[in-house]
Amino acid sequence: MTAWLATNLIALALLPPLSLVILLVAGLIVHRRRPRLAMSLILLSTTALYALSTPWVGGLLQKSLEISTPIIPSQLQAAEAIVVLGGGRRHDAAEYGSDTLNGLSLERLRYAAFLHRGSHLPILVTGGKPGGGTLSEGRIMQHILQNEYATSPQWVEDAALTTWDNARLSARLLRSAGVRRIVLVTHAWHLRRAVPLFEAQGLNVIPAGIQFSSTRLDSILDILPTPAGLRDSTFALHEWLGILWYNLRAKF
Repeated sequence: MTAWLATNLIALALLPPLSLVILLVAGLIVHRRRPRLAMSLILLSTTALYALSTPWVGGLLQKSLEISTPIIPSQLQAAEAIVVLGGGRRHDAAEYGSDTLNGLSLERLRYAAFLHRGSHLPILVTGGKPGGGTLSEGRIMQHILQNEYATSPQWVEDAALTTWDNARLSARLLRSAGVRRIVLVTHAWHLRRAVPLFEAQGLNVIPAGIQFSSTRLDSILDILPTPAGLRDSTFALHEWLGILWYNLRAKF
């Protein structure tokens, strides 16, 4: 078992929905011997599942991670390069006949292309092959930029398996080119974890987030459980878990 796989299995067990399923199963197992404990576990798991599945709670959790506001190309005059982080792939996508980017990566890449068109800054794409597959995230992003956006990245980093790897390996390429100030493109909820990792490599970072969250209660639908609400909550909790892990690793 690889370290990447082990880390992700542990994360799955600590995050919803699997963590809530574990609580529920534990309650069912002990319900004969410890009925009050069982009821508490069952109530906790179902209440947490409901709350975390609402778009409002998902928005609150993601908003807690945001460290910047939206930017436009005219604000990037002091920057020297755009760095876009891979967010995942689809393995062996039937419609393309090969690996391709998932929705998260495509959203980031599109925004990087938008900033590039307005600023003419060179682009670095970064992402390896976590979980296996044929093509790395970095190479797929390179192909999409060339074939669909009529531009080419200046640098392609294709070995990173984690955000820490993204920062460490990208910084090597950038330092060799004399680049010190970058625009970091990723989702707004990912920047709190990603920015310090790049700064620790000696880079000055301008955060360029996408998909900023809303915490407004616009309708009754915002407090009803939805698959999208649970997804947003899980993304946010995954980030807080990752931040805790990196802090512990730095300390010990």
